[in-house]
Amino acid sequence: MNVKNNKRRRDSQDKIEKAFIKLLQSHDIKNISVSDIIKATGLNRSTFYANYLDIFDLADKTREKLEKEFSNLFADYDYFNERSGALKMFTHIKENQLFYKTYFKLCYDDKHLISKYDAKRAEKENVTANIKYHVEFFRNGLNAIIKLWLTDGCKESPEEMAEVLKQEYRGR
Repeated sequence: MNVKNNKRRRDSQDKIEKAFIKLLQSHDIKNISVSDIIKATGLNRSTFYANYLDIFDLADKTREKLEKEFSNLFADYDYFNERSGALKMFTHIKENQLFYKTYFKLCYDDKHLISKYDAKRAEKENVTANIKYHVEFFRNGLNAIIKLWLTDGCKESPEEMAEVLKQEYRGR
């Protein structure tokens, strides 16, 4: 029975996503084919197409899943109001480097950014004029810091990175 969320289908999707994430670590998305995924998983081509339209659909769904997992992790936590929130974020990134490297690889259009902006924090810092520019600057700056830290292998401690973020935000 081909029920949308049956165990067999979820297992197949999980295999496909894991193979895709593994391939992404050594290949650009444009160089990954459905055949590569099928070879890595041992599944049939029809199983792939029963779940995804193509590689880019798989990429979009994988990115959405990663975003949801990140959002769920911090759903009840206002992580930019306190240094401990930034520390929690950087600790999670260090412990889940593959997750975040994959996420950023899947943001091939850079419209999807993992950081969320805290408008209450902006009010507290008296940033009201031209807020849309401030939001873009903050979000893109934070993502750039995270990407650089990941590229360097997260050598600095999460505590050091939380301090970097604090200094950059308050040093304006």
